[in-house]
Amino acid sequence: MEYGLIGAKLGHSYSKIIHEMLCGYHYDLCPLPTEEEARAFLAKRQFKAINVTIPYKKLVMEYCSYIDPRAKAIGAVNTVVNKNGLLYGYNTDYMGFAHLCDAHGVSFAGKTVVILGTGGTHNTTSAVARDKGAAKVLTVSRHPDPEKGELSYAEAVSSGAQIVINTTPAGMYPNVGVCNLDVAAMPDLEAVVDVVYNPDKTELILRAEEAGVPVAVGGLEMLVAQAVYAAEYFLDRKFEDAPVEIRRITAALRRDMLNIALIGMPSSGKTTLGRMLAKSLGRTFVDLDEEIVKTDGRSIPDIFAAEGEDGFRTKETAETQRFGKEGRQLISCGGGIVKKPENLRALHQNGVILFIDRPVDALAVGGGRPLSSSMDALRQMGVRVLALGPGQRGCPDFPAMFHMLYEDLHCPYVLCEGGGHLALSLLEAGFADEFLLHLAPRILGDNEAAPLFDGRSPLTMAEALDLRVCRTSLCDGDVHLQLRPAIPQE
Repeated sequence: MEYGLIGAKLGHSYSKIIHEMLCGYHYDLCPLPTEEEARAFLAKRQFKAINVTIPYKKLVMEYCSYIDPRAKAIGAVNTVVNKNGLLYGYNTDYMGFAHLCDAHGVSFAGKTVVILGTGGTHNTTSAVARDKGAAKVLTVSRHPDPEKGELSYAEAVSSGAQIVINTTPAGMYPNVGVCNLDVAAMPDLEAVVDVVYNPDKTELILRAEEAGVPVAVGGLEMLVAQAVYAAEYFLDRKFEDAPVEIRRITAALRRDMLNIALIGMPSSGKTTLGRMLAKSLGRTFVDLDEEIVKTDGRSIPDIFAAEGEDGFRTKETAETQRFGKEGRQLISCGGGIVKKPENLRALHQNGVILFIDRPVDALAVGGGRPLSSSMDALRQMGVRVLALGPGQRGCPDFPAMFHMLYEDLHCPYVLCEGGGHLALSLLEAGFADEFLLHLAPRILGDNEAAPLFDGRSPLTMAEALDLRVCRTSLCDGDVHLQLRPAIPQE
């Protein structure tokens, strides 16, 4: 092996993708489940350069002839270069975390910082915080040692901290939804940083966003940054502009790994448009209604008849949570998905949400859909919101239901006036390059009358060109696609 990664478990590592995207060399994942295997590998030294992850960042130091002073002070090495049989050890996790904080404007000078966890990454993040001028760095543990000055999670809430850093695996895939700190009860918070990168937004980050913390960011950019700085050691050369490379790879990785979830009224075209997007963007297509039927063994009308809408919504939430934590999917959601806040949170954690908004009189009825069995049934879905008054934020009557549901979930949005088209909307979401390469010719082609919705009121190519964009603050990439018939040009 020339370049690669060693660690006990590497099943969900992104390192291979990052390094090969960055430099083009072949990068191997080499799982070494036991310490004996790790020592045997290091003793042979049959590699040019490697990265090291849990649990061998300390063990590898025993085999290094030279250890960078910063890595020695932290007590961990994550990058090893073989120079004529001698191993040189470095810590680019420090550099990666420092980049993440700098890139998002996290200022440590004079601040109180609480670090969740006592493992190796604690030492790395603590070193960055202290080097950047933190006035106080406190350690939080589930089993605090008073002699070491450690705090419990309850004590951390009243610590007066301005910055929280999570170095524990709490909320990490596949055990998502876990958060041990009540950030909503910490009014002085300026930043919450989580080194976990899968899912894109851990429960801690989602709660920080909902609490209005100015900076709430996960660890993907740190992962990419440490890889970029490791590659500089691997190749013994500097990138012309490392921060630009980090941004480029991070954006590409997010586009590749994140889900795209389509929401909208029943029969608005989510499934048909979703299948087309999934094929064009190389994502697995998931129809949540179909998954509910597969799991339960009954049709949706039968579930409604036996358990009512509440019973169906419970099953819908379970499937949303099941698929929401995965990646590289195109998820078509049922029309009522927005009725439960936990559904949108599950979709937000690892994806971008696109709101497909078609006029109510362009929607189809029937087709075994209990909530859209008739036009009256469709309109009934909006009664509660319509009672608040039509024309909410420039949205005529019926679509206001979705906008107001977003507001009920504390997801303010900004409606961008004026037209646009689907390519621009996906550009806003960070998916434009794949879209423009693979999908645009199909939508922006010559046959503007070709229907995309077989068996329903067709969405024509012309309609697809007349879209508007809406963002929510809960997830930076969320986009509202408002479909309206195109106005003929004079």
